[in-house]
Amino acid sequence: MEVGLQGGGFVANGGAPAPAGILAVGDVQRTTNRSPAKSGLHVNFKEKGEVKEKREKFLTAKYGHHQMSLIRKRLAVEMWLYEELKKLYESTNNKIEDSVSNEEVEIDIDELLDMDSDEHRRRHLQNLLVNAKGSQNDVKSFINDLLEKAKTL
Repeated sequence: MEVGLQGGGFVANGGAPAPAGILAVGDVQRTTNRSPAKSGLHVNFKEKGEVKEKREKFLTAKYGHHQMSLIRKRLAVEMWLYEELKKLYESTNNKIEDSVSNEEVEIDIDELLDMDSDEHRRRHLQNLLVNAKGSQNDVKSFINDLLEKAKTL
């Protein structure tokens, strides 16, 4: 098979020149408007109903050194508070799950900080901790420690 250029078109097998823009190879003809390598490419667009997995977006913020230290300090106090409440409400047979599900105490540190005086805070905490399974000394010690830690925030 011979292919050559003659007068603006391609000649296949020594025959007449093909019209401009047509490539004749054997019995197959293609237009030269597209590259032969790209002729089989196509684009598939997904319809809105076909989106299988939606990407979750998160907003992140960059805090300064001072702000991060305040956040860490607050988190440390809240973790301490959580652990101490677990100790106070732990039942005698050490079933924390039963005692936590039966007795849920929620102490809001912001609410404590908004109160006028330490005496008002102390009374509020004593009312919240009425059903604590720990001894009264443990409860008083917890309240004093919590008030001291709250002052640092």
